[in-house]
Amino acid sequence: MDKPMSYLQKHPSITRDRVAKFLADGQWKDVNIHASLYEARASGSPAIEMEMWSAPGQDRPTFEHAVKQEFAPIQVGHMFGPSWSTHWVRMKVQIPAEMEGKHVRLLFDPSCEALVWSDRGEPLQGITGDGGDNYHVDYTVTKKAKRDEHVRVLYLEVGCNGMFGNGGGLIGPPQEDRTFRLSTADLVVYNDNAWALYYDMEILAAMAKNLQDSPRGWQALVAANDIINEFSVGDQKSIKSALNISAKFFAAQGGQGNHQVYAIGNCHIDTAWLWPYDETKRKIARSWSTQLDYMERYPEYRFAASQAQQFEWLRTLYPSLFKRIQEKAKTGQFIPIGGTWIEMDCNIPSGESLARQFLLGQRFYKQHFGQTCDVFWLPDTFGYSSQLPQIVRLAGAKYFFTQKLSWNNINKFPHTTFQWAGLDGSSVLTHMAPANTYTAQVTVSDLINSVKQHKDVAYSNESLYLYGNGDGGGGPLEAMIERLDRIKDVDGLPRIKHAHPNEFYEHVEKTARDLVTWKGELYFELHRGTYTSQARTKQYNRQAELLLRDVEMLSVVAQS
Repeated sequence: MDKPMSYLQKHPSITRDRVAKFLADGQWKDVNIHASLYEARASGSPAIEMEMWSAPGQDRPTFEHAVKQEFAPIQVGHMFGPSWSTHWVRMKVQIPAEMEGKHVRLLFDPSCEALVWSDRGEPLQGITGDGGDNYHVDYTVTKKAKRDEHVRVLYLEVGCNGMFGNGGGLIGPPQEDRTFRLSTADLVVYNDNAWALYYDMEILAAMAKNLQDSPRGWQALVAANDIINEFSVGDQKSIKSALNISAKFFAAQGGQGNHQVYAIGNCHIDTAWLWPYDETKRKIARSWSTQLDYMERYPEYRFAASQAQQFEWLRTLYPSLFKRIQEKAKTGQFIPIGGTWIEMDCNIPSGESLARQFLLGQRFYKQHFGQTCDVFWLPDTFGYSSQLPQIVRLAGAKYFFTQKLSWNNINKFPHTTFQWAGLDGSSVLTHMAPANTYTAQVTVSDLINSVKQHKDVAYSNESLYLYGNGDGGGGPLEAMIERLDRIKDVDGLPRIKHAHPNEFYEHVEKTARDLVTWKGELYFELHRGTYTSQARTKQYNRQAELLLRDVEMLSVVAQS
């Protein structure tokens, strides 16, 4: 008698659901992988003692001012508020003896945004609380705790706003009386093997889901199911055995002809959107300081940031952090990019305004980083004037990146990699990330879409991939970098690697064939109302442009 069909093959959806429950942080967390993620945890006194001082109104005082104030004790459960207020927490950390020799992290979740400072006034790392995909509340206190640890002092600057301001929903009007609960303040030691297994299982689950009915999809499902069978809560040997199962799966590499994805971390931060300018300045410090930490831990990691104005704010308000960024720019890990002063609108401003964006931007990058930018980087604006290729070329750049046209709601833009020609015939090599996002999460589905949605893959078998949380989310998370490491060259998926955007464009120049040329405007078919609303503001902006031109001409005459 023939062997009957296996249960897994007959009912794969049940097995996929089993895998999802193994990863879920819900009712199954006491018996699944979540029960093994931490070796040790400590909270409350003497491990953590907290005091707080609240700045008046909407003041955002400096570190030097804040630390001189009178602090009062607080505990987990404290409510920060109201909206836009700032609260400084002074935290005394005493690492327990049982954490000796361990990598100790602080989990601090204020349900809003925060910045960790050293007791010497050094900005260390950003915090994004309140759960969701942007959740990032861990900070490394020490990589190896000593036997007799001294009491450490940290300061946490808590800003009472979410990633998208204080409105209801994504773009609702701000609620002026929001409060935010301090839900967690713990010292923890990660179980590194358990976290490694968790990241492995994320990839296996996603491949089993997105590659259904393919050989690799079945292999991923079998491996994930075998891991769950092997796993036992509290049994470290079972976790190591489970890791052996996943290692065998990931050992199968893809072919050299596979699509190549060039991954670059980023955290697009709107210079002005749903929060005050002063909050933008703090979002920059929170996000970029976090990325510097990842660069120390992952030497191959690359991160790009645009907008010279944001670098200038950082240079002025956080000079020590700016110097650290300059050092990482020299190693090629922190990549200043874009060539413009801000990521500007490209339809309403005059041609002279667009030219000044590049003039001031490129001048800043040359002065502070020793080189100008080859890539005009503008992922998030609402259409692109036909003047731009000529201006980009005259500014010393030759490549262009955006993604926004993938949001068109009527006519989908027909190309991914192409030459964009302007009014005078000047052209720039242009690419629009086929994952159709500049805040990707390093998922299996994104990689698949990088091939499936690439409209010019017949002529260029490679694409850019921008990942990381923007607008205060802190950029790429540890989990994203870990996932990328696992799928960099695995059978069943495109290859992916950390890379400088220039590397991508230079390779396309050498290898692409028969790329089309698009002449004229790149029209964006969404957010059209932004050009017809607030008409008085736009009128005054235009008048100011004309007046500035007149004043500049008169000043030249006066000085001649």
